[in-house]
Amino acid sequence: MLQRKSLKRQWQRGMTLIEILVVLVLLGIIMAIVAGNFIGQGEKAKADAARIQIQQIAQTLDLFKLEVGRYPTQSEGLQALITAPSGLSRWNGPYWKDKQVPKDPWQNEYKYVVPGSGGAPYEVISLGANGQEGGEGADKDISSAEPK
Repeated sequence: MLQRKSLKRQWQRGMTLIEILVVLVLLGIIMAIVAGNFIGQGEKAKADAARIQIQQIAQTLDLFKLEVGRYPTQSEGLQALITAPSGLSRWNGPYWKDKQVPKDPWQNEYKYVVPGSGGAPYEVISLGANGQEGGEGADKDISSAEPK
């Protein structure tokens, strides 16, 4: 009878330090796996948003060309969609609804290059997460010249 009470008390004391540490390690591993999946999805969503915004800018540039007769020059840049460049009588803007040229999802300026690559009249480029040319994964540049 005395042994039964002794065993019962040991069981009632709770978990040992090693058991608690094992549980914490398992929870840490699960959290690392889940967080890794979410981080990757966030960067993919930003890249998709940049592609959509580049398409919107391209459509706005096409409207500019339709009304003015040409695309903005390199020196005029995307700012020509907001404020009229000097000497343009047919400018009927602003062509972009906001008061400023948009930034990419990583809060970097879009690059506007005239002429664009592959014979395109222009190219709109997001430099990706790192804000520098080139890169892999989330740092990869996103361009209007990419195949759709």
